[in-house]
Amino acid sequence: MSRLRKFLADKAVFAEPLEIVRVWTLRALMELNGHREFVMSTCFSSDALANYLGLGDWVEDADGNFNRKTIRQELQRRHRAVEADANSQTIPAPLSGNAQRLATRCGLSDTDCRILEFVILIHNERLLGEAVDSLGHVMTRDLPLILSALLKLPVREVKDALRSTSALAQSGLVKVDHGSLDLTGKLEIISDDFAERMCATETEPMTLFRDMVIPTPPAELGIDDYTHIAPSLAVLLPYLRYALETRKKGVNVMVYGVPGTGKSQLARTLARELECRLYEVTSENEDGEPINGERRLRAHRVTQNFFGQQRALIVFDESEDVFADGDSRLDRKSTAQSRKAWMNRMLEGNQVPTIWISNHVDCLDPAYTRRFDMVLELPIPPKAQRQRIIQQSVGELLDTVMVRRLAGLETLAPAVVARAVEVVHPIRAQLGQQTVDDAVELLVNATLEVQGHAAIPPKNDPNSLPETYDPAFISADVDLAQVGKGLMRNGVGRLCLYGPPGTGKTAYGRWLADQLGKPLLVKRGSDLISMWVGGTEKNIAKAFKEAAREDAVLLIDEVDSFLQDRRGAQRSWEITAVNEMLTQMESFGGVFVASTNLMDNLDQAALRRFDLKVKFDFLRGEQALALFTRYCEALGIAAASAAVRREFGRLGKLTPGDFAAVARQHRFRPLATAEAMIVALRAECEVKEGSFGQIGFL
Repeated sequence: MSRLRKFLADKAVFAEPLEIVRVWTLRALMELNGHREFVMSTCFSSDALANYLGLGDWVEDADGNFNRKTIRQELQRRHRAVEADANSQTIPAPLSGNAQRLATRCGLSDTDCRILEFVILIHNERLLGEAVDSLGHVMTRDLPLILSALLKLPVREVKDALRSTSALAQSGLVKVDHGSLDLTGKLEIISDDFAERMCATETEPMTLFRDMVIPTPPAELGIDDYTHIAPSLAVLLPYLRYALETRKKGVNVMVYGVPGTGKSQLARTLARELECRLYEVTSENEDGEPINGERRLRAHRVTQNFFGQQRALIVFDESEDVFADGDSRLDRKSTAQSRKAWMNRMLEGNQVPTIWISNHVDCLDPAYTRRFDMVLELPIPPKAQRQRIIQQSVGELLDTVMVRRLAGLETLAPAVVARAVEVVHPIRAQLGQQTVDDAVELLVNATLEVQGHAAIPPKNDPNSLPETYDPAFISADVDLAQVGKGLMRNGVGRLCLYGPPGTGKTAYGRWLADQLGKPLLVKRGSDLISMWVGGTEKNIAKAFKEAAREDAVLLIDEVDSFLQDRRGAQRSWEITAVNEMLTQMESFGGVFVASTNLMDNLDQAALRRFDLKVKFDFLRGEQALALFTRYCEALGIAAASAAVRREFGRLGKLTPGDFAAVARQHRFRPLATAEAMIVALRAECEVKEGSFGQIGFL
């Protein structure tokens, strides 16, 4: 006896198997010649099976009397004995009753039920499984003959039951795996837990699938939390209501977006609005183990038979398991691609409306995309909405300032905050209020970093508008305050701000948004340029779409990085990026601000699309002195004397950015006097190219 067989024989403890199992076991061994592998030259392939069949005297034969011919004759005798009484052997009541209930729901024939019962038992009864696997490699074409011999069913009926279009196959309960070689692998059950429950006790069919399909919890968000997709919901809700009332087939909706935007909650909210039940195809079993995409699809197929007559929706979360689980590098197709025809039929004929949820749809085959009734992107909510959702999830845990800081980050999904709060809330007693805020910030920033996003801006954000900001301190060729008033009246405009670095172009965009009472959406050239073909154009379109959705002022900094003159373009994407930019500018109905340090390189057609081109320059003398005085007051520095002001006048080419840089230095290298501030400003000026000359007001 091998060590492995000895180990299994010692460790296994079996209840007395069913008599019908004994019948099928001996048929497999004798009628289908499984004994050739079971009875080896000097031992059995399974001692446990031998003991069960009454061959125990040969299991521990120490006298060398193991004789294959004698054992085969004994097996023949036992086979004849069980066949004489085979018609009186029945399937256990729990299995038979559950199979009949499934047959009623799924439209299974008597032959289908017999096969289903057999497949469940070969997976549930180890000895039967060992017996049928002694048949060796089984070809798919031989399955009808094998099952006909074992179950005493007509070959034609078995063949029909095993067809891919049969009721049994369409139910998803049993699948013929053409890649497996042994019989238990060839006849695959939907799940081992399902097989166990089928044999345990008679129960309602849905209980049999509780590890694969579950009712979802109630929605935590309301329809008012999704106002940022109101136009889509205005179509989706009536359509789903119509589908439920008319039992329309082939209704599928794809909802996608970055993690944490509330996609799963949206499905629950829709079900509540439609007053219907919502069931989820789970991604893991009761033990927390993942369920692969193929088995999840089979579970989805099962739901069609159970809920087709109910007012219900199905949600298939993490649908990447099906549509994007392949690997092109290994030439391995996704689950959906390897079953393309079947998937297409399912998407066109499913009885229960299904909401498919994914974090991305980049890998979705166009053949599937066109079969979805709606493809809905769920973006991160706009700032006001984020703040309301975050406030609801944090309660009194965080102060108002912290909530505003969290809501101000456009890449932060509310679910990330909710997860951080779940961690911090139980230990809040050991933390002070400041430490609680810091702990949440720590957890959120860690997640943002992994996602490739910027961290939460610090409390003293250097990119925020300084208290000293005033458009009067900007040297421009137009009255910037008047421009702001005009945009407040009209609400639409396209501005191009150009000039040297630090002259206040970006800050003016922030001031403008503040004056208009709108959020500011800032995108830099590096945010929009993509390494992928078509990616830059997609990012540009997404930026304008996001600004329109949030009713935000869109500020694109460093616009020269992708809006260069097409006449000098050397790559095709440089041309298509400009074309996309022009298209979006033409159709945008809000305030768009572009800034650049390199005006001469911009595309001429793009320049014509701007309503106003504003030149920002170095500060004029009186502006520089006024700003110098303002910063001295803000930093608590004594007023400058006349001599100091004369010294200040010798500085050349000052910008508001120079003053902002010196103010930031003051935080860690305090400036005690106006003279020290001049020294710091001079250092900033000296690093600029061609900064010689005086301001010229003295």
